[in-house]
Amino acid sequence: MDRNQATGLILFAAVILIYSLFFASSPEIPEAETPTASQTESVESNASNQASSPELAVANDSTLDAARRAKYGALAALTQGEEEVFTLENDQIQVHISSKGAGVDQVILKEYKNSKAEPLVLFNEESSKMDFVLASNNGPLNLNELFFTASTENGQTEEGVPTQTLVLKASTASGEIVQRYTLADESYQVQKTISIDRFQNIFTGNAITVNWDEQLIAQESNLAESRRQSRLNYYTSSGSFDNLGSGDDLEQEQLEESVKWISFSQRFFSAAMIAEGDFQNVALSQSTPEDSSIVRNMTASFNIPLQDGQTGFTYYFGPDKYKVLKKVTDGFEDNVDMGYFFVSWVNKYIIVNLFAFLENIFSNYGVIIIVIVFLIKLALFPLTYKSYIGMAKMRVIKPEIDELKEKYGEDPTKMQQEQMKLFSKLGVSPISGCLPMVLQMPFLFAMFFFFPNAIELRQESFLWATDLSTYDTFFNLPFTIPFYGSHVSLFTLLMTASQIIYTHFNNQLTTATGPMKNLGYIMPVMFMFILNSYPAGLSFYYFVSNMVTFGQQALIKQFVDDDKIRAKVEESKAKNANKKKSKFQQKLEDAMKAADNSRKK
Repeated sequence: MDRNQATGLILFAAVILIYSLFFASSPEIPEAETPTASQTESVESNASNQASSPELAVANDSTLDAARRAKYGALAALTQGEEEVFTLENDQIQVHISSKGAGVDQVILKEYKNSKAEPLVLFNEESSKMDFVLASNNGPLNLNELFFTASTENGQTEEGVPTQTLVLKASTASGEIVQRYTLADESYQVQKTISIDRFQNIFTGNAITVNWDEQLIAQESNLAESRRQSRLNYYTSSGSFDNLGSGDDLEQEQLEESVKWISFSQRFFSAAMIAEGDFQNVALSQSTPEDSSIVRNMTASFNIPLQDGQTGFTYYFGPDKYKVLKKVTDGFEDNVDMGYFFVSWVNKYIIVNLFAFLENIFSNYGVIIIVIVFLIKLALFPLTYKSYIGMAKMRVIKPEIDELKEKYGEDPTKMQQEQMKLFSKLGVSPISGCLPMVLQMPFLFAMFFFFPNAIELRQESFLWATDLSTYDTFFNLPFTIPFYGSHVSLFTLLMTASQIIYTHFNNQLTTATGPMKNLGYIMPVMFMFILNSYPAGLSFYYFVSNMVTFGQQALIKQFVDDDKIRAKVEESKAKNANKKKSKFQQKLEDAMKAADNSRKK
């Protein structure tokens, strides 16, 4: 389901809920640690091997064929060599960098596995291609065609966090090109700088053109959901987040504005480039291949300005975890879809922090979901109570409403006018039961966006569900049901059953009759089809939420006496017997009369 479908669903659900009730009533990033012995040994071993490797010799003109000299000129000697691969790593990621082109060959996220329990390779040379092109007097020069020598350095950030730096140089008598990669401990970010020294009259441009072509490798078992949640995101220099969407058709866009970062994001993980200044002349595209091992094809082409022959940017290779992304750069946390503005605040400021807090107490995520339900329901209990009391008031005045229906049933306008008079006289609001439920809706819909994007639930099991981030398959069907699928999710069935039970119980508390009484049964059945292929964690949350709400209302019922509510209504009736109409009431009646007269004409 894309955002447009989600919008339609939410609006439909909201309309049914409000209409039904109205008429019924009428992980943070840890501090860096010192590198482990194995990491230090790995870096020192690489440094030792690199130091012992001979630097690329500048070949004699006699060893270079005429075609190579014609194509590369003074840089021809740098196009010969033997490729080596060097490694930067910490506890989070392992980055392989080739001496040919000094580009990233492979990135492994060490804390995660793919759906086949294999190392999670986020970026590799087979599925990813990244060219850095410079304009020269011999035409465009791709730095990937040059060979570099390597050395390593150890240092630390301004905060004292240990860092490892890989320095790659390509040198001739005419000048030197240096590319540096720096990786800090406990980080998913790799800083890169490119420096061009001398080479007078050889390089003619003032920018590097980057062509990034990526085939997103499928990491999850549910390919359809991965494609729905995969997007090419970007953040403009003016501070605006946007993306190409999640459609299957080819999408292309030439941006008029420069951007601060570009991210190839697939549900739980992102590969991104973040500018020191900005990226200019940005062209983006994405498409969906038929290959089931590839989630999407994404491309980005842009220019990185050079200032005095130098430039830099930062790679991000890591999980789409909200609290991690928020510390990367402005707007980067938007790679996690927290929903529309009217529900996103619930996820950003409440659910994310609550999840992070409970992770320190409980190790089982099913238990965490249960605790979250209880905490939210406890916080919203005053609204639940007010909703119940509002419905109870409407229930006790049902005889008066029935009298009005018998008397004015054939005149809808008159019926509405008399109902408004009755409500005012008895001190009852027709929306008193509905409004508290509406105020709870942001929490209900916030979960619809949170659980499909919660990496915390990825590959976490609970009861019969082996992975709460995808649907639980209780058994497979020998056929496919349209809009439902070929599997049965037990958590979704439990959610549906609990909602139907709750609707039946709720109907006993309201004055709903006829078709309106059965309208509440439509929503659970509709959601049963939709949520059957959604994360098990979402269906489980809704199931537990329904059961807790049912329990709350059953408990309230034990302490709320309809006779006492009726007595309060009669008290309001006596108090308002000689009360004058408010200006609002008078204007409302006048408007209804005018509408009725207009209709009759």
